[in-house]
Amino acid sequence: MRTILIANPKGGSGKTTIATNLAGYFATRGRRVVLCDLDRQQSATEWLKRRPYKLPLIRPQDSYKAKSGRDAEWMIVDSPAGLRGDKLTEAIKGADWVIVPVQPSAFDIGATREFLEVLREEKAIRKQRTFVALAGVRVDARTRTAATLQAFMEGSGLPILTYLRDAQVYRLAAEQGASLFDIRPSLVGRDLQQWSPLLHWLVNAD
Repeated sequence: MRTILIANPKGGSGKTTIATNLAGYFATRGRRVVLCDLDRQQSATEWLKRRPYKLPLIRPQDSYKAKSGRDAEWMIVDSPAGLRGDKLTEAIKGADWVIVPVQPSAFDIGATREFLEVLREEKAIRKQRTFVALAGVRVDARTRTAATLQAFMEGSGLPILTYLRDAQVYRLAAEQGASLFDIRPSLVGRDLQQWSPLLHWLVNAD
């Protein structure tokens, strides 16, 4: 089983958006997928409850050690805000990849900068047993804050997977328990293109 941890200590950074859409992607490819929701708000779990039965199955899980995930091919972990200390170390040990979503605001960039310093000290990351990359979320490329975000991400020294735009389709899909990959491609073509490098990084690393 491959495990992807979506982590950022700041709430509202886009973790659940990344997690649910990744789970949707692998499920539409016929993979056995578990969505592990460690967040107190349980947003990913609520998304699964809204998911129509006709869409590809994604199983819920509320801890790393639950038995339901043992035969899964992919586990996507939506982590809580404020993840740190031993819990962060445990989560990183259990992950093959860590994706850090970042929004274009001074608060998000500041919190992420500190978090990346913490990640660099984790043994699994230093030993390259777990790989870290960044993803911009809710980005409007026409704004000054987008340019600030790009400069921060480029200066991090980490792979930059993508910049996902701030599109209504994400909110509409979430309300329906769907991912972008459950929607007719002609309706979300631009967004699927933005996901392509992120998915390429994961699949090639696999």
